Amino acid sequence: MTVSKPTLPKPWNYFLPTLGFTWLFWITAALSGIAEPAPLPTALHYLGGSMPFMVTMVILFRQEGPSYRKEYWQRLFHLNRIPWNWLVLMILIPPLFALIAGGLVFGMGGSGFMVEPSFRAAPLSLLPFAVFMLLFGPLPEEMGWRGYALDWLQKKRSPLMAGLVLGTIWGLWHVPLFFIEGTYQHGLRGTPSLWYFFLGFIPQTIIMIWIFNNTRRSTLSAVLLHWSVNFTGELLALSSQAELFNILLWILAAVLVAMTRGAAAEDTGSESTAQA
Repeated sequence: MTVSKPTLPKPWNYFLPTLGFTWLFWITAALSGIAEPAPLPTALHYLGGSMPFMVTMVILFRQEGPSYRKEYWQRLFHLNRIPWNWLVLMILIPPLFALIAGGLVFGMGGSGFMVEPSFRAAPLSLLPFAVFMLLFGPLPEEMGWRGYALDWLQKKRSPLMAGLVLGTIWGLWHVPLFFIEGTYQHGLRGTPSLWYFFLGFIPQTIIMIWIFNNTRRSTLSAVLLHWSVNFTGELLALSSQAELFNILLWILAAVLVAMTRGAAAEDTGSESTAQA
């Protein structure tokens, strides 16, 4: 896979090949007619999911200078960029919203949530599963979405507009998964959860940008928040009504962030002299 010199404004130079290569693998898996967890669709699934990382690496080393690359890796690995209070916040937001949503439904006499039976039966499986959830999803995705694309989006766009653009593209990136039998997304077809799934991308992106901009543009902050969202979703099975309340909490939080100066970037400058 090669990426030529950019002919499109950044970050569109990143978005198009990422969508193109990902969809190539995922559409092939869907057209195979084979359900996961069979080896072929599973391999194509993970290959497609690695494209945000792979495209970023090609662009990073072919089109960006040494100073930008150095800063890029610092933003990914340096935990000291994240104040402890922001670290606690990004880890706790997803489970807190899920618990509040479930509690509201319980208070109304319904079934709010339950811990997944497999984890209740084998709690020690949580640790390896948490590592798996980090390595196959949040880490390779955020090395591209927030680690590279967001930086360039905010060069010429407000944090709110960057969130709307990136959240939309991030959501659309997942579309082919709904046609691969056996995936989580395929199981959402025909249910209200499908709409909740897509409604979550923009508010979650706005919250990520708020945290990103207040943690010295830490890519690691986006990785950890993304991981917390995914891990909470796997750990706590929310009822349909609780899912609705959960997504409404994300939307409310995003609106509050957008209405304050909290979404403004504290440090969105880059050492790179390239223009968006």
